[in-house]
Amino acid sequence: MLRDDITTAIRRALMQELAAVGYGRLSIEAVARRAGVSKTAIYRRWSSKLELVLEVVAAAATSKLPALDTGTLRGDLTLLFQVVAHALRHPLASQIIPDLLAEAARNPTIDQTLQQVLRARQQEIGGRLISRAVRRGELPADTDPDAAVDLIVGPLYWRLAIARTPLTPGYLGTLVEAVAVGLGAKSTLPRQREAPVSG
Repeated sequence: MLRDDITTAIRRALMQELAAVGYGRLSIEAVARRAGVSKTAIYRRWSSKLELVLEVVAAAATSKLPALDTGTLRGDLTLLFQVVAHALRHPLASQIIPDLLAEAARNPTIDQTLQQVLRARQQEIGGRLISRAVRRGELPADTDPDAAVDLIVGPLYWRLAIARTPLTPGYLGTLVEAVAVGLGAKSTLPRQREAPVSG
């Protein structure tokens, strides 16, 4: 029977090693050494480096999102952005995600797994957050879930994972309003009065 504590140690070591050296230089020997186990312990659970990486990364990427149902679109977006920002700023994620995306361009199996993970996330966000906002009357009935998810996730992912620009105070709030209005929700920002024209 496989011990859960050893499996957990291997998974943790895999993420740390992947962040340190990337997929191309990753070795089962190094993961075993970091986990304090034998290579045999790893091969009892996974048949190859690729299988190990795909299983562990997919499990981490598909971890359950908190219930994104605050009662309003802007509340849901605020919670989602907080969760995504926390995940993308994690030291391991910030190293692993760009490396795996680059590797996916060369490895069809990794690419397929990442696409499945992204589609699952898209359905979770688009199928729930967007549909609830439509039912509440906050968004138009013909809102395209796929385009909506791109608009919701894209800016924050670009800032933190690609441009690697730190979040400034108030940025998430500004982004929530911009995305909500971009999706077709009414603005909650007060309109400024026009200055009287002198003449």
